[in-house]
Amino acid sequence: MLQNIRDNSQGWIAKTIIGVIVALMALTGFDAIFKATTHKNEAAKVNGEEISQNELSQAVDMQRRQLMQQLGKDFDASLLDEKMLRESALKGLIDRKLLLQGAEQAKFAFSEGALDQVILQTPEFQVDGKFSSERFDQVIRQLGYSRMQFRQMLAQEMLIGQLRAGVAGSGFVTDAEVLAFARLEKQTRDFATLNVKADPAAVKLTDDEVKAYYDEHAKEFMTPDQVIIDYVELKKSSFFDQVAVKDEDLQAAYQKEIANLSEQRRAAHILIEVNDKTTEAQAKAKIEDVQARLAKGEKFEALAKEFSQDPGSANNGGDLGYAGPGVYDPAFEKALYSLSKDQVSEPIRTDFGYHLIKLLGVEAPEVPTLASLKDKLTRELKAAQVEQRFVEATKQLEDSAFEASDLAQPAADLKLTVHTSKPFGREGGEGVAANRAVVTAAFSTEVIDEGANSTAIELDPETVIVLRSKEHLKPAQLPLESVNAAIRTQLTKEHASAAAKTKAEKLIADLRDGKAPLDKAVDGQNWKATEAATRGQEGVDPAVLQALFRMPKPAAKDKPTFTSVTLPDGSLMIVRLNGVNEAAAPTDEEKVQYRRFLASREGQQDFAAYRKQLEAQAEIKRF
Repeated sequence: MLQNIRDNSQGWIAKTIIGVIVALMALTGFDAIFKATTHKNEAAKVNGEEISQNELSQAVDMQRRQLMQQLGKDFDASLLDEKMLRESALKGLIDRKLLLQGAEQAKFAFSEGALDQVILQTPEFQVDGKFSSERFDQVIRQLGYSRMQFRQMLAQEMLIGQLRAGVAGSGFVTDAEVLAFARLEKQTRDFATLNVKADPAAVKLTDDEVKAYYDEHAKEFMTPDQVIIDYVELKKSSFFDQVAVKDEDLQAAYQKEIANLSEQRRAAHILIEVNDKTTEAQAKAKIEDVQARLAKGEKFEALAKEFSQDPGSANNGGDLGYAGPGVYDPAFEKALYSLSKDQVSEPIRTDFGYHLIKLLGVEAPEVPTLASLKDKLTRELKAAQVEQRFVEATKQLEDSAFEASDLAQPAADLKLTVHTSKPFGREGGEGVAANRAVVTAAFSTEVIDEGANSTAIELDPETVIVLRSKEHLKPAQLPLESVNAAIRTQLTKEHASAAAKTKAEKLIADLRDGKAPLDKAVDGQNWKATEAATRGQEGVDPAVLQALFRMPKPAAKDKPTFTSVTLPDGSLMIVRLNGVNEAAAPTDEEKVQYRRFLASREGQQDFAAYRKQLEAQAEIKRF
């Protein structure tokens, strides 16, 4: 348990925001927040702030793709239930909006300079330990962001992180709570168990009992509602052999690739902020005073440590590391790229205040040859052509299927084969029937009742299908003969377990009343004793262990308490609690670990309560 507490106490309360921001960015799936939206077609309003249908649709699509990518071949088709995805995505968007509003009301803020530091110091954006502008662009492009969109998203994630840490980090526990938790956690119990076995062989069933069960549970003995579908499948990979790359296109792509390469500049700065406490004139006067001291020969690094108000770089002498164009504030960047090595700029005004900027070093980009990039560029150019053809073919397939009364014509138009599935029910099946969208379409009114072709269904980013119903196998009553064996097995287990329970209850009553000796074997079964069992005791059935630590403490050594637990096979496990052992007082180290664990749990509960309060007080309209 202590190790679990150590692990759990290292959660988000103890971590820096920098360490988790990339994971948050990759998993939340809320990039739609920064896409262009319309003020019509609203999905929801949160305290007057709109969440558009476009945002919701993009969030749903992102969640769907993430599930498919993360789970791969182990993907559970039921997770793709459209209604579930939409409800989950909308709840996430509303929660996020509420938290951002809460952070704004609480006056949380995150400066652009601190945001720069997060980006520069994020390992995912570094190559060989240094920030790489090319790597940065590559990562955010894969996630669907422009640089501005990424910065906006990142700033919002940091605000939410500050809010979470502020609320959850205020949780505390008293010494009494720590000691009470330690007493329960370290407590051990002496107990013994006796297995009263269920005996299926002793159960005698009559045909009338089986028939009565069959009649009473008739709805359980029906064939499933199933369909057989025909479908055509369009795969993106089928177009790769149909496209070619021209030399001039390859050359153009190469020039574009190397044009994106830019030199990296290592900057250091001294920042004097303009804020509620420092006016424009005061900040300018202070930066000019620092500039004068530099002119007299004082070291830039020493002055940065003394005066700079950028907490991310001041202790490092103002060093910001290497970065390329597009990372810093435009005014800051313009000044930086006008400097020679070791030169210091004039005071530069940005949204954050006044800076003195020093150029520490320049790294020229390494330009790869066309030969080294040829395979990569060829794949990318072919992929772009294939994507275009795939989109066009998908539209053609959908239009053709809409106009046709079967799949023969759409298949002929695109040289596709009509496939037929095995029967499957509403829970899904094998192959394409494992996809929830396919199951939903197959059982839709349009397909199953009206006999129409479905719309194009995306199985994955590489595959779409169109389907139609071939046969609807409606539920029918199964004959008694086909389920007789299953009913007998079920009834036999129930009767055997009931008999075992009756026997166990009688034995417990006799043990409590002293009519049966405590340690006497029963039907050849001996009591199995365990001393000083912990809450995580190995080798004990979890259900037995859970019941054990819920039992009341024995009144005396010769007055144990009893309970019983039904096991999966129908047998009964009698549990006899012989004694409760109180542990020694926790050590100082254990107290620290318990306190962290309890404070973390308390903090999470506080934050959950805070989120509920925001929701309860908010005006939320869902459309």
